[in-house]
Amino acid sequence: MQGLDSAQLRTFAAVVAEGSFDAAARLLHVTPSAVSQRIKALEEAVGQVLVRRARPCVATDAGRPLLRLAGQLMLLEREALADARGPLAGGGRIRVAVVVNADSLATWFPAALARLPQRAGVSFDLRQDDQDHTAELLRDGSVTAAVTAQREAVQGCRVLRLGAVRYRALATPDFVASHFAGGLTAAALASAPLVVFDRKDRVQHRFIRAVAGRPIDPPVHYVPSVPAFSAAIRLGLGWGLVPEQIAQADLASGHCVDLAPGRHLDVPLYWQHWRLESEVLNALTAAVRAVAAENLR
Repeated sequence: MQGLDSAQLRTFAAVVAEGSFDAAARLLHVTPSAVSQRIKALEEAVGQVLVRRARPCVATDAGRPLLRLAGQLMLLEREALADARGPLAGGGRIRVAVVVNADSLATWFPAALARLPQRAGVSFDLRQDDQDHTAELLRDGSVTAAVTAQREAVQGCRVLRLGAVRYRALATPDFVASHFAGGLTAAALASAPLVVFDRKDRVQHRFIRAVAGRPIDPPVHYVPSVPAFSAAIRLGLGWGLVPEQIAQADLASGHCVDLAPGRHLDVPLYWQHWRLESEVLNALTAAVRAVAAENLR
């Protein structure tokens, strides 16, 4: 059986990463026609449609294993070239895609990248998604590693526990006086406006269920930005759960108070990455574990 063509695999990965044939062509410095021909040849070799022609282009179920394979081959190829020829000048860079939840991106995760030893030819492509959903990108081959709430290893991956993010329930003193004068009751939780990051974010609702003993659906403001999320609470738009690292400044300044002193929500996080013997992945994993140990519970 004839093996898969590495140029075709590389082109396939570029189409999915860039979202279109034209963008992949610009990245690879070839014509869109060449990209189309390579994808068609790869699909004919596999006997399956690998790319869903949409906006953006996405890998089909049949394409996901090949997407992961393409990423692994490019990573190992780049490392082998660097070891054989020394640092490469100019082109030949490889992107290592990592998906991270928004709160980790806004707090501890960038420090892990900064702690990595400098290596020529490697760029990091950070993606953002809810911690309960980040493993999906790892599963479909879109990323090399993930900070995730999923403790079960994705097939073909290693998993390590990092620690937990501690969330505190914050609100302004005026908001508490207006909505929670009688305490953190189920009736108050049902009527007080809640600030939620996005529609995937269930952290606030988990906390409400733990406090009230049952699910409650309060009025919700969706604010999909970590700085704006904290600002919305600080300005009295609603209450919400804020990572302890971010909450400390607002608590110290008196802009916000702890809505439930003595209560918090801990969300365990895990690091999952492809099961590869890769110098880049090993260094990244070591840095992530070290910084997480300093910042997580």
